[in-house]
Amino acid sequence: MTEPSLPGGVVVVDAGELDARWADAWRPEQIAERPAGVGAPWCIAAGWALDLFRGKQSRPHGDLEIAVPAAGFAEVRARFPEYAFDAVGRGRIWAAAGAETLAATHQTWLRDPASGQFLLDVFREPHEGATWICRRDESLRLPYDVVIERTADGIPYLVPELVLLFKAKEPRPKDHADFDGVLPLLSRTRRDMLGEWLSRMHPGHPWPAALGA
Repeated sequence: MTEPSLPGGVVVVDAGELDARWADAWRPEQIAERPAGVGAPWCIAAGWALDLFRGKQSRPHGDLEIAVPAAGFAEVRARFPEYAFDAVGRGRIWAAAGAETLAATHQTWLRDPASGQFLLDVFREPHEGATWICRRDESLRLPYDVVIERTADGIPYLVPELVLLFKAKEPRPKDHADFDGVLPLLSRTRRDMLGEWLSRMHPGHPWPAALGA
């Protein structure tokens, strides 16, 4: 899905300053209880999700991302009343974004108003009821109970085959390392699903060859 153009916002130009503002990012266990009890399904995403699948932290993480269905964002947001939510997209940040800006973006950073630090990255995902829809290919649709798994202590996380699918678009060294580290833990079913999605969305990608091993 392509985000429409949107006026305003502050251009992000200093990567070092941005990294510093994420220095206090939360860990999964720090937010696990906040959304507990909400009706909307939510889960840890990206690199932390892979580490929850592995059962241990494998590397430092610059932030913490969670995914929620777009229609359930207000319910999740209400669990963090003392914080501000800034919309993010196309290299810009819209502070304390309103409904129009949120509707035109899919990424939201939770900010501590007192310190200015970013603590949590929230993806507002497309869906139809209890069906998750991939924002990069709307033909990929799965029930939320297939998309989300949980750790032994109940922390929900995005299944690794979907995390790796998102990482595959423009993989950085850490994404290749994440793939290599998780690959031995993937079942044949997980490998086959990821290979099918990669072939469809990223023809010629190098990962499917390794998945077949």
